[in-house]
Amino acid sequence: MKTKITDVFFDLDHTLWDFDKNSALTFEIIFRKNNVVVDLDRFSEVYQPINLKYWKMYRDEKVSKGNLRYGRLKDSFDALKMVVQDDIIHQLSIDYIDNLTTYNHVFDGTIEILDYLKSKYKLHIITNGFEAVQQVKLEKSKIAHYFDTVTSSETVGVKKPNPKVFNHALKMANISKERGIMIGDNYEADILGALNIGLDAICYNYHKVDLENEIKEVNHLLELKKYL
Repeated sequence: MKTKITDVFFDLDHTLWDFDKNSALTFEIIFRKNNVVVDLDRFSEVYQPINLKYWKMYRDEKVSKGNLRYGRLKDSFDALKMVVQDDIIHQLSIDYIDNLTTYNHVFDGTIEILDYLKSKYKLHIITNGFEAVQQVKLEKSKIAHYFDTVTSSETVGVKKPNPKVFNHALKMANISKERGIMIGDNYEADILGALNIGLDAICYNYHKVDLENEIKEVNHLLELKKYL
């Protein structure tokens, strides 16, 4: 692998940028601002799987961006049997996006692995996240300079695992699929999406899911050194 690969493509949220940690800290800010009293640990426990469900629906074109932002909060409050007025939920959804980049923790090993890889490969981002927010995340977490290109699903008009997203990223990088490799946490969007067009892939198994034996995986970012 090491001889043919020239370019490495990363997902951002849940792969380099610690979405769950930064999101939880953001909720602490916006709940206080909007006088919503809730146990943050319990909320996060309920919210995280609901958020993942909505992102899957968003990838599958089953919900709009607005419905995602509102629905994941509404469903979380419903699951907690909390009555929160619609106007408050809508305000929370706005405040969440406005404040999400207040905190920009990256996963342990992120800077070290990017330093290691940057000396050997060209690095790129492929993300389903909202374009404007993703660019701010990269800049505020001080990792934007590592990447030659950033491909956003909003720019392409479709979302991973759609082949168009990966092909667009390859075109921007000006390489063939044989010279690239995708690294991401989401089995469907990142790993299968890449493999289905012939782009190699490594799963950062943040979610600790069972994978087929033939899928390359790491549980810590520094383990990428054994592949790259």
